[in-house]
Amino acid sequence: MGQVDEIAERYVRQAAGLDPVMATFVGVTGYSDQMSDLSPAGFAARAELDRATIAALSQADAADERERVAKTAMAERLSVAVEQYDSGDTTSDINVIASWIQWVRQVFDLMTTEGEEEQRNLCARLAAVPGAYAGLRRTFEHACRQGRVAARRQIEACAKQCADWSAEGGGFYGGLVERTQAAGALRADLERAAQAATAATAALGRFLETDLLPLAPERDAVGRARYALASRSFLGAEVDLNEAYAWGWAEVKRLEAEMAGVARKIVPGGNVEQAVAALEADPARRITGRGNLRAWMQDLADRTVAELNGKHFDIPEPARRIECMIAPTNEANIYYTGPAEDWSRPGRMWWSVPDGVEEFSTWQQVSTIYHEGVPGHHLQIAEAVFRKDRLNRWQRLMCFVSGHGEGWALYAEQLMGELGYLEDPGDRLGMLDLQLLRAARVVLDIGLHLELPIPAGARWHDGEIWNAELAWEFLRSHSREDDDSLRFELNRYLGWPGQAPSYKLGERIWLQARDDARQRKGANFDLKEFHSQALALGSLGLDPLRASLARL
Repeated sequence: MGQVDEIAERYVRQAAGLDPVMATFVGVTGYSDQMSDLSPAGFAARAELDRATIAALSQADAADERERVAKTAMAERLSVAVEQYDSGDTTSDINVIASWIQWVRQVFDLMTTEGEEEQRNLCARLAAVPGAYAGLRRTFEHACRQGRVAARRQIEACAKQCADWSAEGGGFYGGLVERTQAAGALRADLERAAQAATAATAALGRFLETDLLPLAPERDAVGRARYALASRSFLGAEVDLNEAYAWGWAEVKRLEAEMAGVARKIVPGGNVEQAVAALEADPARRITGRGNLRAWMQDLADRTVAELNGKHFDIPEPARRIECMIAPTNEANIYYTGPAEDWSRPGRMWWSVPDGVEEFSTWQQVSTIYHEGVPGHHLQIAEAVFRKDRLNRWQRLMCFVSGHGEGWALYAEQLMGELGYLEDPGDRLGMLDLQLLRAARVVLDIGLHLELPIPAGARWHDGEIWNAELAWEFLRSHSREDDDSLRFELNRYLGWPGQAPSYKLGERIWLQARDDARQRKGANFDLKEFHSQALALGSLGLDPLRASLARL
């Protein structure tokens, strides 16, 4: 190994020891009986490791282009992480989808419940939940003393999540123990640990309500300085936020026009609303029962892998398997988790279904399977895990840049249209509808957090300043999702600034990178080769991605 790879390998080992939850999420084995230290000291130790690694990288020589890419990618990621820690963003973060409040619970979704050794690991980690949440409380208290408190809306929503997970009757952790089917003394240990984890979760929820909520600001907007840092973190690129805001408006109008044209193919002479009604009423696009939903997901994902492999992509053998799952939560979202480093856990696509919902419509979700599966997240992430010959361990397991990953997955949706997989007008309308939502999120997210005016000529509240009420109205008028899903979505945008636009802005940069490569290579441009070369770089910031592709 070269110097850069040695630094990366050492970092993975040290980071996994400091953050066992992260280790489980990214597939590093050997830490599943441990919980991350969420106290101020724990966060400080992780930041210090980042600083030391940045210093080591600055002194390291890259042996070749492969290491040059790795060095640039790692230095960029760790530098922005340190900036966020120093600003107080990391230790004050409370949001409804991707903060430590959720990660402590979600890590158990990835743990095996069968086998005595795995059940003992599960028991040890369950027993560590109270200590983790106690440390997190101290971290939030410290952030409060520094004047950093999350917005009221996020604290209220997270308190409700804690209440739901610790509901009377066992809650999430009680149900987890039931699924283990353990017996005897081990079962008793698991039940005691689950009860303690449930009580700690309930206590955290009460802390959020009684201690933090009275101090929380009503204002959802985070302002330009904090937003710019968050945007850079999610994109791995610096963008002109005002230009991106204006582009988002133009993209919304473009997609609305295209949707109108597709709608007329579904209902001759009709509009989008009429086309949607026809699709919702089509029995061929309806599924009843969660088991049938999972089977539909699995069948489409498997067929797509089989049809794309060898023709449009060369998919490594272990990555040809993806496992579709119904999530053990009810938060109305779909997400992907990558495979373990040793492939003992496959890449998985999860559908979190709201309570009581047993009827599903597929016209919107065909492109979602492409987004989460192949050629989207699963192809990108699982291929990186496989490429030990080209990527060091940090690149394969620990580097994920939202604009790179989500931008690729959104690019993958429209790519499937280019490849002829969305010829059905209903499936195409579903893809465009979700693209419209992603474009609307660029407008909404930047506009709200920067408190920008709605531009003249928008013919919708022209000149007014964005706020949560306008955001809700805008969101409902640009998506066909149900209100419960959209409420969660809006809370997500308000509490996770910069993340939602990373999909569409990331896709935009991927398309620009493809156009650049086509112009450079002219008649020698090959789309399959472009994808192979781009994915071989692993995940990295979008500015480093474009620079690396330009050298190929």
